[in-house]
Amino acid sequence: MLLAIDAGNTNIVFGVHDGNAWIHEWRFNTLPIKNQIEYEVFLRLNFLENDLKLSDVDGIIISSVVPQMNTILAEFWSNLIECEHVFIGPKYYDQLPIITSNPHSIGTDLMANAMSAHCLYKTDCIVVDFGTALTFTVVEASGNIHGVNIAPGLKTAIKALVGNTAQLPDVPLELPTSVIGKNTVHAIQAGVLWGYVSMVEGMLDRIQKEMGRNFKVVATGGLSSVLTPLHERFDEVNRHLTLDGLRLIHERLK
Repeated sequence: MLLAIDAGNTNIVFGVHDGNAWIHEWRFNTLPIKNQIEYEVFLRLNFLENDLKLSDVDGIIISSVVPQMNTILAEFWSNLIECEHVFIGPKYYDQLPIITSNPHSIGTDLMANAMSAHCLYKTDCIVVDFGTALTFTVVEASGNIHGVNIAPGLKTAIKALVGNTAQLPDVPLELPTSVIGKNTVHAIQAGVLWGYVSMVEGMLDRIQKEMGRNFKVVATGGLSSVLTPLHERFDEVNRHLTLDGLRLIHERLK
């Protein structure tokens, strides 16, 4: 089995792949940072509760965009699992079929997304990742990462609005039927969520116009299911896209 660990700014995702499919996936809040023992216990309990054996893990691959987590992520499992691990970074990129002109400036999660897009779809792709940040990764059929577009994610935008405004309440991420709010909560939902629908639609149009051709559009990320009107603009919604990229990178490097 492969254990893939994807550490983002909001959650750390642990995925277990049995060679055929992702059989289990768990999330752990990234902040506040826990100590190594807490991660050990988390991993041990989840394997135990799902009737999995740590001894069956024969590979570990780690992606992190949270530098202060890297030492813990590289070591917490070492008392539980005996196998080699890969911690993705620029030193491995020249061994992959994807190309980036700025290896030290692109997140390892975006490299995993690009790897998935290139290997799974074999055509020009735009990967829209709904996470802490909303990212658009433009990957050409050749494997070249043409570039990336980054905006605040949905939760980030709402937290920024509520956190910097004295009288605004907490707002659930629920898309209202109307774009015109009838109360404060509805108004924020309409402004932010419908605003993001328009932003994603506009960005996809602008990217494809600038590139001069159509791209396959693939959405991923934990919040990709929230903006349902966008699903007709997506050719596919693949919530395991980043984990699949990690798996494909591990296969290439092992």
